[in-house]
Amino acid sequence: MKKHSSLLFAIGIVGTTACANPIVQQNNPVQQTNPTQQGTLSDARLFLAETQTKLEKINRLNSKAAWVYNNFITDDSAEIAAHFNELSTAAYVKAATDAAQYNDYPLDPTTRRKLDLLRMSLTLPAPQNEQENTELATIQTKLEGMYGKGEYCPSEDKCLDLTAMSKIMATSRDADELLDIWQGWRQVSPPMRPLYEREVELANKGAQELGFANLSEMWRSKYDMPADDFPKELDRLWGQVKPLYDSLQCHVKAKLGEHYGEKIVPQDKPIPAHLLGNMWAQTWGNVYDLVKPEGPDNSIDLTKQLEIHNYDELKMVKTAENFFSSLGFAPLPETFYQRSLFIKPVDHNVVCHASAWDLDDKDDIRIKMCIQKTGEDFSTIHHELGHNYYQRAYKDQPLLFRGSANDGFHEAVGDTIALSITPKYLKQIGLIDKIPDPSNDLGMLMRQALDKIAFLPFGLLVDQWRWKVFAGEVAPEDYNKLWWELREKYQGVRAPIDRDANAFDPGAKYHIPGNVPYTRYFLAFIQQFQFHKALCEIAGNKGAIHRCSIYGSKTAGKRLKDTLAMGLSRPWQEAMEKMTGQQEMDASAILDYFAPLKVWLDQQNKNRNCG
Repeated sequence: MKKHSSLLFAIGIVGTTACANPIVQQNNPVQQTNPTQQGTLSDARLFLAETQTKLEKINRLNSKAAWVYNNFITDDSAEIAAHFNELSTAAYVKAATDAAQYNDYPLDPTTRRKLDLLRMSLTLPAPQNEQENTELATIQTKLEGMYGKGEYCPSEDKCLDLTAMSKIMATSRDADELLDIWQGWRQVSPPMRPLYEREVELANKGAQELGFANLSEMWRSKYDMPADDFPKELDRLWGQVKPLYDSLQCHVKAKLGEHYGEKIVPQDKPIPAHLLGNMWAQTWGNVYDLVKPEGPDNSIDLTKQLEIHNYDELKMVKTAENFFSSLGFAPLPETFYQRSLFIKPVDHNVVCHASAWDLDDKDDIRIKMCIQKTGEDFSTIHHELGHNYYQRAYKDQPLLFRGSANDGFHEAVGDTIALSITPKYLKQIGLIDKIPDPSNDLGMLMRQALDKIAFLPFGLLVDQWRWKVFAGEVAPEDYNKLWWELREKYQGVRAPIDRDANAFDPGAKYHIPGNVPYTRYFLAFIQQFQFHKALCEIAGNKGAIHRCSIYGSKTAGKRLKDTLAMGLSRPWQEAMEKMTGQQEMDASAILDYFAPLKVWLDQQNKNRNCG
C-alpha cells in the first residue's frame, strides 16, 4: 500500500465519526433551551478554536522534522523527529481527552462533528493515568521494534531480513523452501503476544475514558453510521464481490495443484498460504506465470516504452502532473519540484518508500520516492499525486476537516487515477502508437485481479479479527485459532502446517504490532472502481470500463475536484453522492470491470472441485 504523509492522518484522523444517530444529528438543528447549554456551546467553540491553533503549529513542526528524518537518516535527525512526534502525540492525547468533556451536551452539528473527530483522532488511546500512559507507549515501541528487527537465520552464518525473505516468497517455486521461509518469518511474532494482550487492555481503558465501550467500538464508530452497523455494511460489500473472488480462488488453486501436485495442494481444501507468492498471501501477482491465460502475452511493456521515449524521473512526474492539468486542476507549485525527492541520493540514506506529503496544509505539498524508470513507478507517481491534489483541494477547510471523507477515500482517489493508465491514455500521451485489440485484455485483467481481487478478503478479515480481540470476544489463547478460522472463511487460505495457540501469526503482519487500521484498504479497493466507473460515465466513455481513461475530461475533473474539496466536513455518504450519484458504497463496478475475466474463469472452472 502506498501511504500519504499528513500529520492528521499519521495521528489517526482518517475517518468520520458517528454519534448515537449521526444522520439525524447532521440534519437537525440543536434545540438551545437554556443559558447553560448556550454557555456550553460557546465553551466548546472556544476550545476548538484554541485547540486547532495549537495543533496547526505542532503539525507543521512535526511534519518538517519527519521530512528531514526521512530524507536525511542520521541519529540526530531521528532524535529530533522522535521528539516532535512525542510532542504531537501528547498534544492530540490532551485534545482528545479534553474533547470528551462535551460528549453529553447538545451542540450544533458542525461543532459536534469537530469534537468527535478530535475525540477519535487517536488510533491507540492511552489511559489518563501517567504510569499506564507511559507503559502503553513503551509497549508500542517494543512491538514495532520486534517487528522491524525481525529476521530468520536458517544457518549459523546466514540470516535473512523480511525484504530478503519476501523476494524468495515472490520468486521461488520450491515448496519446501517456501515453507521454510514462511515458518521462519513467523518466529518473530510469538514473543509479541503477552505485550499485545497488555496493549489491548490499556487501549481499551483509554477508549472507555473517551466514552466508548472498548477500542473495537471506537474504531467502528468512524464511519458516519452506528458502530454495530458498519460490519454489516462490510459484509454486504463482500457479498457482492465474493462470487468473483471464489472463481479466481478456484482457478488459482487448480493451477497451483497442477504445478506442485495435489498432494501439496489438495483440491478439496483451502490453498496453503505459503504458495501464493506473498508472505501473507494477501496479493497473488507473483504467481501470474503459473495461472495466466494460455497463449501469447501481448501486454504493453510500459517500462520499455518509457526507455524508448527517453523518459527520465522528472519527465515521469511532469507527465503525471499533466494528467491532472488535463482534468482542470491548477499546476503544482514550483516548491513541489524544488523540495520533493525524486532520485535516491548517493551520499546519504533516505526512506525510499513512496509517499505524498502535505507540510503546511496550504501549498507545501511534495512526494518522496526513489523513482525507478519502470511502468510500476509511472503508475505510482500518478497515485501519489492523487494524494497531493486531494490534500490541496481541502486545504481551506478547518483543521479538523482536512482529511478524506472516510479513511478509504484517500487511497481510493490515488488508485482511481492509476486505473486510468490504460492503453488509450498511453496512446494519447504518445507512449504507444496503437491501442491493442481486446483479445489481449484477459492477461491485463488477470494481473489486476491477482492483486486487487485477491486482496479483498484479506483487507476485510484483519480488522474482523482485531475487533473481536478488542471487544474481548476471544481469549488470548484462541487468538491464533480465530485468525486462521477467518483466513479460511474469507480467503479460502489455510496454514500449511499445524499452528499452536502460542504462534500468534497475526503479529507477523506489520499492521497488527504497528496498530494501523486495515479496513481502510478494503474500502479503498471497493471505492476506487466505483469512482472510476462514475467518472468514466461523466467523461462520456462508451466502451468497456477497464479500457477507459478520464484523461482530458474537464467534466470528470470538476466532479472530482468538488468532491475532494469537501474533505471530511460532511458524512462520507454525501461525498460519495457528490462523486458518484450514490450515497452508499457499491461493489458492482468491480464486477463490471472484471466481467470478461469472470466469464473466462467460470469456463476454466467447469468440472473443477472448487471446495
